[in-house]
Amino acid sequence: MTTPARLQYLKIKEQYSEEILFFRMGDFYETFDDDAEIVSRVLEIALTSREFGKSNRIPMAGIPYHSLNNYLGRLINKGYKVALCEQVSDVGESKGPVDRKVVRVVTAGTVVEDNMLDPKTNNYLAAIVIEEQQAGLSYTDITTGQFYTSQIPMDKLEAQLSILTPGEILVNDAELVDFSSTNISNIPKVSESVESSTTTLKSHFKVHSLDSFGIKNSPLAIRAAAGIIGYLQNNQPEAVSTLHSIKSFSIETYMVLDRQTSHNLELFQSGRWGDQDTSLFTVLNKTFTPMGSRLLREWISRPLIEIKPLERRQKTVDWFYSNSTARQKVALVLRRISDIERLINKTKSGSATPNDLIAIKESLAEIPKIKEVLIDNTIREINNIGNKLLDHQEIIELIENSLVNEPSQNVGDGKVIKLGYSVELDELRSDAGSAIDYISSLEKDERQRTGIKSLKVSYNKVFGYYIEVSKTHISKVPSDYIRRQTLANSERFITPQMKEYESRVLSAKDKINELEKTIYRQVCVELSGSYENILNTAAFIANIDVVRSLAEVAILNKYVKPALKNETSIVIKGGRHPTVEKLVQYGEFVPNDAELSNDDAQLIVLTGPNMSGKSTYIRQVALIVLMAQIGSFVPASDAKIGLVDRIFTRVGLNDDIAVGQSTFMVEMVETASILNQATNKSLIVLDEVGRGTSTYDGLAIAQSIIEYISSNSRLKCRTLFATHYHELISMADKFSLVKNYNVLVSENKDGVVFLHNIVPGAATRSYGIHVAKLAGLPQEVVKRANHILNELESVDGTTTQTRDIIHAGQLSFRLSESKLLEIVKSLKLENMTPLEAITKLYELKELVNENEQDRSRK
Repeated sequence: MTTPARLQYLKIKEQYSEEILFFRMGDFYETFDDDAEIVSRVLEIALTSREFGKSNRIPMAGIPYHSLNNYLGRLINKGYKVALCEQVSDVGESKGPVDRKVVRVVTAGTVVEDNMLDPKTNNYLAAIVIEEQQAGLSYTDITTGQFYTSQIPMDKLEAQLSILTPGEILVNDAELVDFSSTNISNIPKVSESVESSTTTLKSHFKVHSLDSFGIKNSPLAIRAAAGIIGYLQNNQPEAVSTLHSIKSFSIETYMVLDRQTSHNLELFQSGRWGDQDTSLFTVLNKTFTPMGSRLLREWISRPLIEIKPLERRQKTVDWFYSNSTARQKVALVLRRISDIERLINKTKSGSATPNDLIAIKESLAEIPKIKEVLIDNTIREINNIGNKLLDHQEIIELIENSLVNEPSQNVGDGKVIKLGYSVELDELRSDAGSAIDYISSLEKDERQRTGIKSLKVSYNKVFGYYIEVSKTHISKVPSDYIRRQTLANSERFITPQMKEYESRVLSAKDKINELEKTIYRQVCVELSGSYENILNTAAFIANIDVVRSLAEVAILNKYVKPALKNETSIVIKGGRHPTVEKLVQYGEFVPNDAELSNDDAQLIVLTGPNMSGKSTYIRQVALIVLMAQIGSFVPASDAKIGLVDRIFTRVGLNDDIAVGQSTFMVEMVETASILNQATNKSLIVLDEVGRGTSTYDGLAIAQSIIEYISSNSRLKCRTLFATHYHELISMADKFSLVKNYNVLVSENKDGVVFLHNIVPGAATRSYGIHVAKLAGLPQEVVKRANHILNELESVDGTTTQTRDIIHAGQLSFRLSESKLLEIVKSLKLENMTPLEAITKLYELKELVNENEQDRSRK
């Protein structure tokens, strides 16, 4: 046997079997059965039990309802979904249990709680519909109202997801794409056909056709978008109203950055532990508003590839760079602007607090100050932004007239709506006020009337207002007092007049409560009428914030405005790595030039010791190009950037145990992806490709990759190839567009000093043992390594450059004088240090001696 409340719970739980059901019971959210065990474990709270019927104890765990937000995020971060089941009727109004229903399902992609959101980052809910080699991709952030959709080739999908990093993805087939690191949910059935999906979208947007949205001929995009609408209708119905429009997006207008490129260039996180403090985003982010921060992240994720919009963006940055007074004035105003993009969406969805409305009012009041700085400017792009900023005076006056300056956050307690805004509310307040005045003076009046100095007038929820008299004064109690309660030392009484005024107070409070809530909702609805205008203003403010930030960063870090060209050349003078230079003392970072061109130095083979700065250099070139293509100034003394359509990187050693891929397999998969997708307008950065396998296999693969990039008519793109395979320097002899560069090293009696200068020519040593010594390997290990190295070089008989000649079949083991002469002629002494020359001479001498010994044995 079980109780009605238990039966009610089971019926609701049956509908939400995959979610954790938070079942509201009074002041607590309770969970039962398996849900209780999960909640107890994840939230680290007590697991108890409750009896529902005779001998029917059920596991239970609960949290106070007012602490919901403190616990909810921990469950969502663990990948759980939470269904919030509220009481929707008052106790006593229902026959049997209080009426309850699920009002919302909280998932990773539908979070709206401020404490669970990063103000600097969008929280996207994405939907994917896959058919054959095409994918419909739609995404929204319900806290900002953004809603986009597109139909793209299947091979572009993973890169798009890498850009978006959605909190949750709705899919129709989870096996076609690797979603291992993302929360996955099933897409609603409404997306199963384009017909039902079209009907859903037309109904939501209240239109007769989808033509105006630019998605009429993209059936998968329509289905993905309808999947999002359906999912929100089921789980977060209040958020559906914030999706007021949908936009199609094209992947052809911006650079697509895949996951490994974003990771390798440390755009948003750096280091193996994902530190955000030294990422490019952190370096460039001097924004003051959350909208600006989110927009900057979007710009970095999607660099532009068309020169005209880039030049327009660059002009706005340049204006703020050149106008310090305007930059400072705008900065002072931006500091006082709240996240109006998310606040107006909270208002639209009905979840805004009175403080949110005050923040909107105060933020909008600052807009004219920015407009004043921007208008009547000779720069058209700046003037256009100023002219598009609205003053929103009606909205400001609405909030100013309706809400008190410091409102209570509990709408309905009579401390939110301003006096004079509603005649009806004012009358109720007046009526309640007179009754409260009577009760407030009652204690004094009754003491005088009865002569009982210790008489008290008090209130509790059971009896309401009452008069308390100690038993020593019972004889003085007037005849009109009505006894209500007897205590050990006192008696409690009421009077008919007191109850009349109490009734007036309580009745007025109830009416004030309901009327204030109604008025507040009306204010929110009226405010939502300007939803699109305020969103547009938020977008303009975000744009201003970002370009001002980029200008500020350029001044602080001594960046220069790059010249942008539709060419295949990159010329950087005095380039610096934007994040690494922040990690060293000012002036210690060594700037370097870079020149790449499809017509000259198309592929650079960069050799040099470990820790000498090869990886830093090739990444800094890629970062400077990327920064230029978001409209930013760049860390250099001068830069001319020929735009690229993609930046590809293969850097570092990683394995993927989850999918059974070794370090070398991951390296080869990523390299294959680069070679298959790059074009002659791309920039490729390859660091130590081939080192994950045996020396000769790795060398063969590395050389083959260089040959492929240099000779394939589809590629022949700008490439930086850092390597320890010194044999690859011979590629410069084979391909005219392959150039050798190396990192300078200074040798002395105490060892070597890395100068970090990149210069033309090739290096022939890696100085790996020196690096091992710097790393702190025991001295005996380092000494033994030197000994083994000498033995190996002695056995091998020559350095890599001479070995190349041997491998090429130009020298037999038995040397003749003429062939020895050929070896000497092949040496490039101009690229050798004195120590290398002496070492080479010693090796040749040893080779001759060995050859003589071999002859004598013959």
